[in-house]
Amino acid sequence: MIFGVEEKPLARVLVPVITLALMAGVGLAFGVAALVRPPDLPVDTNPAPLAGHQLCAAVVVVFPSAAEMGAAEPSLRGDPKARRVFVDPPSVSLLAVPGTDLEAWARDLHARYRTAERVTVIDSDATAAQLKLTAPPPKCPREGEY
Repeated sequence: MIFGVEEKPLARVLVPVITLALMAGVGLAFGVAALVRPPDLPVDTNPAPLAGHQLCAAVVVVFPSAAEMGAAEPSLRGDPKARRVFVDPPSVSLLAVPGTDLEAWARDLHARYRTAERVTVIDSDATAAQLKLTAPPPKCPREGEY
């Protein structure tokens, strides 16, 4: 005697298995990304003296006088791209929040502060790459200073 065996269509079994596997993979990817992502850098825009800090990725704004620098300082401190502010009259050195394009930020600052004598980008990694040094300086940490 032969009994009829009901066969389940392959699609009814395969779709839930694939869906579950994809969901597990996405969850694992987010978990690994959370573990690997570096911690957020602290933001402190209270002006600090530049002495003792060796910057390797920053924007420096040089003003004609300490008075003009002082007048611009509050708006520089409030800039959402600024992470740290260092002063050395008559200049202000700005460390950026991660992901900021320093060149674009420098152009923006130059446009905003027309009285500034100079707006300069310090980027030791880019400079070393352009010069093709045989012994390049140590890689600039994401904090922007050695």
